[in-house]
Amino acid sequence: MNIVNNKRKRDSQEKIQKAFIELIQTKNIEEITVTDICKKTNLNRSTFYANYIDIYDLVDKIKDNMIEDFFEVYKEESLAKKHSYDFLKLFKHIKENQLFYKTYFKLNLDLSSELLFIDSKELERFYDKVTDLDYHVTFFQAGLNAVIKKWLSNNCDKPPEEINEILKEEYIRTIKNPEN
Repeated sequence: MNIVNNKRKRDSQEKIQKAFIELIQTKNIEEITVTDICKKTNLNRSTFYANYIDIYDLVDKIKDNMIEDFFEVYKEESLAKKHSYDFLKLFKHIKENQLFYKTYFKLNLDLSSELLFIDSKELERFYDKVTDLDYHVTFFQAGLNAVIKKWLSNNCDKPPEEINEILKEEYIRTIKNPEN
């Protein structure tokens, strides 16, 4: 095994991914070119193509890495397929990793798909009409994404505890007063 070349390959991939993440903050995916990345990293195009087929392959690899990293926040819950509903843990992680989450959303990922380990059986006790539960879950997940995006757009100006309280208040209000 050639450890030197493996390290060089990993270093190149990290540089390329870091450059892409910086570029995606100000450009759309379609506007980012291999040339942009090579200029930013001082790497040759051949180095880029030795690691990725194209920009979209790079994006797919970054997405996969980000989803894995996200699951580390809720590792126990995802393995048990049972949500702790500890969103404060998530909000603290977002506050500490704002660039990660800004990139996450720019790559058209959202937390809805990652939070699918919420067990609908757990939620059934809160709703009279179980047949509509998937709409309630969809509403909650969309709202969660919207709150996080809003908070990120304000550079996480409020403490995670305050965002968590806002979420809990709205969720409790919805459950207690489904007609309002």
